[in-house]
Amino acid sequence: MKILVFAEQRDNKFKKPAFEAVKTARMLADRLSGEVVAIVVGDNVQSIAPALGGYGAHKILVAEDGRLARYAPGAYASIVAEAARVQQATVVVLSATALGKDLSPRVAVKLDAGLASECTGLTVEGEEIVATRPVFAGKALTQLKITSTVKVYTLRPNVFSSGETNGTSAPVEKFSVSLTEQDFSCVVKEVKASSGKLDVAEANIIVTGGRGLKGPEGFGMIEDLAGALGAAVGASRAVVDAGWRPHEEQVGQTGKTVSPSLYVAVAVSGAIQHLAGMSSSKYIVAVNKDKDAPIFQVATYGIVADAFEIVPALAAEVKKLLGK
Repeated sequence: MKILVFAEQRDNKFKKPAFEAVKTARMLADRLSGEVVAIVVGDNVQSIAPALGGYGAHKILVAEDGRLARYAPGAYASIVAEAARVQQATVVVLSATALGKDLSPRVAVKLDAGLASECTGLTVEGEEIVATRPVFAGKALTQLKITSTVKVYTLRPNVFSSGETNGTSAPVEKFSVSLTEQDFSCVVKEVKASSGKLDVAEANIIVTGGRGLKGPEGFGMIEDLAGALGAAVGASRAVVDAGWRPHEEQVGQTGKTVSPSLYVAVAVSGAIQHLAGMSSSKYIVAVNKDKDAPIFQVATYGIVADAFEIVPALAAEVKKLLGK
């Protein structure tokens, strides 16, 4: 069998979830006696493609076109679906990033494939892949098997390990698809990223502030703690709705889904919509003066105290330990 992996890149650099997807696909391929074929889509991306060999790709396809420099949903879906057909891949793996969440159902429709989205686990039983994914806004996990001939899976970022590259290169082949104007009926014209800020969707450590901080000025100590930890700053929906923080920092069901190694929730009550976006974090530290706050139900460590007293003290201790 063959497994096709869409390796996402931006500005000719692979995103970390791309390596996680390739590594996970290789794990599946090894257990199913299969082969991993990665596909990279963009403009002038051939030079970065060989690096995927170090994470387990046996072969890499490169689809290049000046019009593909920015994400074009129709074109990207046509390319990935056609690559799956040509390679006779029965499994397609993508990352559950913002782009992957948009692209995966389009690819699944073109391949008449079943889709398991935002998987937090993939295992092999016999000759079948068993996917684990959260349901009911993260309150439960379900295990499922896709019964269609072609199967599509998206992997939640930061849940699967990419490990370190072994330095191996893989053969690279040009892959071309005849694209029509309809494929470019919808395109991303511009991407604006905050310079110098970590993206919560990819950060390994996140410090999130909630409505209990009473105002935007309360985020000064959140940023201080995040800076000491080398973390990204997150925000609850209530905070974003109030205009205290930008939407790009929102964590939760209507924001970004995150799975960092460490998630620090400060003055966040823990509404189910917020828990849905961060409950798969490896370690969760909650700071809240309400001992009955729902966030404590998922927290690894809980501190019942006034955030305005605890957070500055935590930041000071972290700086002392790290010599900052």
